[in-house]
Amino acid sequence: MTLLPFEWPAGEGPVHLRLAGALRAAITNGRLPPGARLPASRILAVDLQVSRWVVTEAYEQLKAEGYLAARTGSGTTVAATHRGVPDPPPGPTVHRPPATATLVDLAPNLPDLRAFPRSLWRSALTHALDTLSTRELGYPDPLGDPELRRVLADYVRRVRGVPALPSDVVITNGTTGSIGLLFRALAATGGTRVALEDPGWPQLRAAAGGARLTAVPVPVDERGLRAALLAGLDVDSVCVTPSHQFPTGVVLAPERREQVLEWAARGGLLIEDDYDAEFRYGRRPVDALASIDAENVVYLGSVSKTLAPALQIGWMVLRGRHRAAAEPFLRDHRTGPPIIDQRALAWLIASGGYDRQLRRMRRSYQARRTELRARLAEAAPGAHITGPDAGLHVLLELGAIDEQTFMAALARRGLAATALDECRIRRTGPSGVLIGYGNLPVAGMRGVATAVGAAVAEAAGRPRTPAPSPDRDQPARPSAHRR
Repeated sequence: MTLLPFEWPAGEGPVHLRLAGALRAAITNGRLPPGARLPASRILAVDLQVSRWVVTEAYEQLKAEGYLAARTGSGTTVAATHRGVPDPPPGPTVHRPPATATLVDLAPNLPDLRAFPRSLWRSALTHALDTLSTRELGYPDPLGDPELRRVLADYVRRVRGVPALPSDVVITNGTTGSIGLLFRALAATGGTRVALEDPGWPQLRAAAGGARLTAVPVPVDERGLRAALLAGLDVDSVCVTPSHQFPTGVVLAPERREQVLEWAARGGLLIEDDYDAEFRYGRRPVDALASIDAENVVYLGSVSKTLAPALQIGWMVLRGRHRAAAEPFLRDHRTGPPIIDQRALAWLIASGGYDRQLRRMRRSYQARRTELRARLAEAAPGAHITGPDAGLHVLLELGAIDEQTFMAALARRGLAATALDECRIRRTGPSGVLIGYGNLPVAGMRGVATAVGAAVAEAAGRPRTPAPSPDRDQPARPSAHRR
């Protein structure tokens, strides 16, 4: 059937004039743009179940009016210029980012993109194409590929102790996609307020705003989220990164883990982003909260840092009341990654290739972290590096040095980093900068550390500027924070 952007016009009058009117309206409102090719009169007549004469007369009428043009070999098209068709309004100009002298982007969430296992992923894609049935190439299950859900249920149980059935797993477009879906589902069921770590992941604020939820900041100190404050807050959900808090790197203290689980047991939605659990060096990661109380915790994971952000594959584990509450919304609003990529990841995990890649990258990132810390200690002895040996970035505390002054000094040396202030909801607290090393080769550590040390020296002695009020909150650079 030929699809044209108009409905068959109802009403009285000659059929060919009604058809001409419908086509004229589609051209005038831009639904049939200049140059668009119309079906041959014979084909359109069959589709509309009218005589060919009706279509021919309608076409001829519009040619006479200047709306259509006909050329030998090209058929009938919408005229390039015709009466009644307004020029489209000018849209926003697409600009390429200006070329800069940036030596390297020290984004805190960027893995080593050079180390992406291309050959292994190619094999995974080949396996997916060889094993997907014809039926499976149709419209997929909105909750994700059943095979990947089965494999991930086994994986999170084996690696993180999270009890999950395949039916508990939902495949998403990454952690950002998971959070967005959960917040929108929460709003759809009457939720209005969500507690966020402060400082924390900037995209959470954006996701809360997109779902029209109020973001309530909860302070983070050296023991993690100050969970005792939750009892006095009227919030429907809490988001927490207990294994390796972003951006401070601290681990949620045992008594605070108990407090957030107690809060969740009273009926709230506790979202656990298992951030950086795969990259903890020298010791095993702390247990996932969902391994203790899977019924009341929604567990999130992704391959954005273990493989590459471009894959945009993540997952949620929802059990019990949370799955029952969210599943209808998720089925109606889900758009996940391509089924071929999902099946490829399922094979990669099941074959052991994913675990081997993680072990290899864990050793590599540990070596980079050790080297960067040593070089920074030499080049910037007055700055303090915080956080445990984990993740893909270090937090460099700047003391009395103004963040923006330091960032400008760093940029003049060809480096781009993330100011700690970008991660805050309330713009108050000590100065700091996040220095990502995931995509930084070991050979480049000395040069980066030297530039950081020089920027610290240049910025030292200048007083800090007053912190802006929360209503001046500015979004952080997306490249530094997406996952």
